Amino acid sequence: MSTPDNLQRSVLPIPDQPRSGIVLYDAKDPENKYPPIIPVMPPAGAPNVLVVLIDDAGFGSSSAFGGPCATPTAERLASEGLKYNRFHTTALCSPTRQALLTGRNHHSVGMGGITEIATGSPGYNSILPNTCSPLARTLKLNGYGTAQFGKCHEVPVWQTSPAGPFDAWPTGGGGFEYFYGFIGGEAHQWYPSLYEGTTPIEVKKTPEEGYHLMDDMTTKAINWIGQQKALIPDKPFFVYFAPGATHAPHHVPTEWADKYKGKFDQGWDKLREETFARQLKLGVIPSDSKLTPRPPQIPAWDDMPAELKPVLIRQMEVYAGFLEYADHHVGRLVDALEGLNVLEDTLIYYIIGDNGASAEGTLNGTYNEMINFNGAAALETPEFLMERLDKLGGPESYNHYAVGWAHALNTPYQWTKQVASHFGGTRNGTIVHWPKGVEGKGELRTQFHHVIDVAPTILELAGLPQPTFVNGVQQRPIEGVSMAYSFNDAKAAEQHETQYFEMFGNRGIYHKGWTAVTRHKTPWLLQGEKTPAFDDDVWELYDTTKDWSQANNLAKQMPEKLHELQRLWLIEATRFNVLPLDDNIGARMNSDLAGRPVLIKGKSQILFGNMGRLSENSVLNMKNKSHAVTAEINIPKAGAEGVIIAQGGNIGGWSLYIKGGKLKYCYNLLGIQQFYAESADALPPGEHQVRMEFTYAGGGMGKGGTATLYLDGKKVGEGKVAATAAVVFSADDGCDVGVDTGSPVSPDYGARGNEFTGTIKGVQLAIAEDAEAVDHLVDPEHALQVAMARQ
Repeated sequence: MSTPDNLQRSVLPIPDQPRSGIVLYDAKDPENKYPPIIPVMPPAGAPNVLVVLIDDAGFGSSSAFGGPCATPTAERLASEGLKYNRFHTTALCSPTRQALLTGRNHHSVGMGGITEIATGSPGYNSILPNTCSPLARTLKLNGYGTAQFGKCHEVPVWQTSPAGPFDAWPTGGGGFEYFYGFIGGEAHQWYPSLYEGTTPIEVKKTPEEGYHLMDDMTTKAINWIGQQKALIPDKPFFVYFAPGATHAPHHVPTEWADKYKGKFDQGWDKLREETFARQLKLGVIPSDSKLTPRPPQIPAWDDMPAELKPVLIRQMEVYAGFLEYADHHVGRLVDALEGLNVLEDTLIYYIIGDNGASAEGTLNGTYNEMINFNGAAALETPEFLMERLDKLGGPESYNHYAVGWAHALNTPYQWTKQVASHFGGTRNGTIVHWPKGVEGKGELRTQFHHVIDVAPTILELAGLPQPTFVNGVQQRPIEGVSMAYSFNDAKAAEQHETQYFEMFGNRGIYHKGWTAVTRHKTPWLLQGEKTPAFDDDVWELYDTTKDWSQANNLAKQMPEKLHELQRLWLIEATRFNVLPLDDNIGARMNSDLAGRPVLIKGKSQILFGNMGRLSENSVLNMKNKSHAVTAEINIPKAGAEGVIIAQGGNIGGWSLYIKGGKLKYCYNLLGIQQFYAESADALPPGEHQVRMEFTYAGGGMGKGGTATLYLDGKKVGEGKVAATAAVVFSADDGCDVGVDTGSPVSPDYGARGNEFTGTIKGVQLAIAEDAEAVDHLVDPEHALQVAMARQ
C-alpha cells in the first residue's frame, strides 16, 4: 500500500505552485537557483491496477466458482489471491460500468438503464454529472497512465456520432489517455466497429485470416502496457480491460466450441445440479446452501422439443467456448505482466460478469438476436435453427443461447440479468490478485460488496484522497466503501451494510444480511409484457445469514421485518435518484416520448462521400415508411464498381451499389433472406443521379414494399421486398458512404474490396409519411444541389 505524501491532491488538477524568492537578472549568477521540474506522480508505492470486467457471465459460469466453463486464468489468479463470493453488480451493463468507473450508485450517475433508453429523469438520462468525476480522471490527474480496451456503453446515444461531443467518451471526459474498443452495448466479434481514441479504424484482417476482437484488443493492451513500462517504468498504470465477451453475439473460433461437445447433452436442469455440487465441493457457497427451484416461466429441459435440443446443446457449447476463449486472452495479458516483472505489484480485479447471465435470447435461443429485437422471434422455428446449427458462433451468425442456459449459469440463485431483485441478476464471482499487498493465497472472502466499492479501494491503495474539486466543480462523495480492510482479514466485519437494487422496476434492498426483493418484469419479454402496478408487486424476504441463496421466503412469517426493509428501500431510492420508477421500455426506446435529444431532425438528411461509422442514432430513421435514397455520382470512363451507401451488416440492413456495371439495391432481412432490385443495363460514364425509392406497403411495422431504381429520373429497375426490420439493423454496424465497413450487407461483396471506384458528391436520405408522397421526396432535376455546391 502506498504512503500519502504532502501534495494537496484533493483539488484536481493539482494547482501549479508559484515560484517564491528573488528573481535574478542573469541566469549565470551563482545565487540563481530553480528547483528541477518534477512530473506529477502518485504517492510512492502506488500499485499498477488492472480491472478486468467480463460481460454477461453469471455466478455459476466460471470454473473458478464451480461453473462448467473452463477459466484457468481465473483459477490461477484465485489460487494466488482472493475470491469474493458476495460481490454484486447492478443487473445490467451500462449501469454497472458507470458505477464501477465512478464509485457511485448507477442512478446517482444518471444510468438507471442502458443508454438507448435514456429519459429526461435525472436517474435515467445517461449523462454523467460533472459532480461525479470518474476514477480514471482522478488517477490520471494524480500521475497514473490510463487506458481502456473493449466495451464502452456509457456514451449517450445522441453523442455517438463522429461529430461528438466526446465528453462522455473514454478519451474525452472519461479520463483515459488511450482507448481501443467499441462504443455501444455489443460488438460483432468477427467484424467489429472499432475506435482508437475517437477515430474510427478498420481492422486489416478478416475472420478467414484469423481475426477476432478478443485476440485483437488483448494484443493492443499488451503493447500499450509494454510501451508504458519501456518509456516510463516508474509511472504506474490503470488499465480497464472490458471485453465484449461473453455478451451476445456469442462468437468464437469453432475449435474452442468443439472442446465442449457432449458436455451439455444432459440439459440445463441437470447442469444446475452438477454446478451446485461443484460449488459446494469448492466451498464457494456454504455447505448448508440450497439450490433454488427453476421458476415456472422457464421451461424444463425435458419439456423442450426433441428436434430443438441439438441446437440448444450447441448454443451452450458455443457459449462455454467463448468464455474459455476470453479467459485465455486474459491469461495472455497476465502473462505479459509477469514477463515485464510487474505482476507482483499490480492490483488485479477480475470481475466475472457485469450482471447475471443473460436471458435475452428467448426461450429457444436465437441464431440472430436482431430477429427477436425486431419482434420476429416466431420466424426462428426448430427447422430454421437446425438449418443453421453449424454456423452458430461463426461470422454469419449473431447468436444467443436459450433462457434455460442463462438460468443454469446463475446457479444456485434465482433469475438472471435485468432482475435486480434476486442474486441471479446481481451476484458475480470476483477475484482480487495483488501479491505485494495480499498475504493470503487461495482464500475466500465473504463480506458483502458492490461494484461501487472498487473505485474507493483503488484510491485507498494508491494513497489518493477522493477529490473535493475537479476542474473547478465541487464533487459529490463516493458512495462505495473500500474493500481493502478485508484483503488480509477474512473475519473482518463487513463495512458495506446497506445496498439498494433496481432495474426496470425489479427492486431489492440488502441490509445487514437481510434482503427484501420484488421481481416486476420478465427479462426475455423485451416489449409488450403486461406488468402490474408497482404497489401490486409481491415482495419476498430472506435472511441471507442463514439462507445463502434466497431460497426460504420469510415474508409471511415476518411481515414487520419486510415492511421495515421496504421503507428502507424507499429511503435509499429517494437518496439516489431512483424515483420515479419507470418500466415502460417501449416508450423509452422512442426518443420523442423519452425526452432525450436526437441527432437528426426533420425528414431528410444529406451525407457526403467518405462519411462513415454512423450509428443508427446518427442516420435518418427510414424504417416502416416510404423513403428515397438519392446519390450524385461520377462514373469514370472505365466504369465504376462498389458500394455507394450501406446501412447495417450481414445480420440485416440495406445497400445501394454498382455491381457488374449495373445499379443494384439489396435489402437484407435480418440475415434470413436478401431481396434485390437491379438495373437492366450498365451505367454509362459521366455524372449521374441514381435513386432508390422504397414504397412501403403499410399496415403496421416490419411490412414489405417495392424498391424502384432510377437513373437520371428514368426508371431502370424494380424489386419486391417481402418484409423489413421494424426496429433495428445492428447494435454496432453503422452506415457508410462509399464503402461498406464491417460485415457486408449484400453477399455480392465481401468485407474487403467494396469501395466505390467512382466519385460520390453526396447522398440524400428522405422519408414520406405515406406511399403516395414518395414521388415528391426528391426532385430528380435538382436534388443534392447543396451537396454539389460544397464540392
